[in-house]
Amino acid sequence: MSFVFTPPATASVPVVGTKARFPVHRIYCVGRNYEDHAKEMGYTGREPPFFFMKPADALLVVPDGQVGEMPYPSMTSDLHHEMEMVVAIGVGGRDIEVADASRHIWGYALGLDMTRRDLQGEAKKLGRPWDLGKAFDASAPVGPLHRVQDTGLITQGTISLTVNGEHRQKSDVSKLIWSVDEMISHLSRYFALQPGDLIFSGTPEGVAAVKKGDLLVGAVAGLGELKVRIA
Repeated sequence: MSFVFTPPATASVPVVGTKARFPVHRIYCVGRNYEDHAKEMGYTGREPPFFFMKPADALLVVPDGQVGEMPYPSMTSDLHHEMEMVVAIGVGGRDIEVADASRHIWGYALGLDMTRRDLQGEAKKLGRPWDLGKAFDASAPVGPLHRVQDTGLITQGTISLTVNGEHRQKSDVSKLIWSVDEMISHLSRYFALQPGDLIFSGTPEGVAAVKKGDLLVGAVAGLGELKVRIA
């Protein structure tokens, strides 16, 4: 097979403890999946889960122990951090039952859903898609993947983020409105999930703006730290 130009390299994430890399197919993100974050965004209650997407090449992969450099994006003056636990899918499927969802999990990583909040807010007011606010270049910093066979299923544990050493976000994965198993099941009704899919599982309360020079350090218990500097 010949192509009219050389295809770009497959987006991938390193795997802790190995030289292998996890090839990324799609990036799904679930919105407003912690109650207190939903409240700070002006919503309440357990609404049906909803999703948006980022392109696979929006990943900014940060190797373990290093500090990633994220360029401050264009066309915004209100860049926000959203710390999340990322779930990697290793077994695909459609119409997955909640009780079977955990067997589709390959592993977990730390991720940031960076958001041009001003552009997202304008899109909301106009009833337009969120792509300009969510799906820009380097909008998905992510750390190495930890295999579920090493971590076990993660259903609880502190999730946190500091900016320049100051605590901004702190909650517990157990406070997800829709659990990882539930979101996998729900998402699989709309898409045939594939090996290589990543799911950003939602962010807790405390989202706020960052500026050039800020150092973000995110963590989930058992998954280490993700360090990103806004360049």
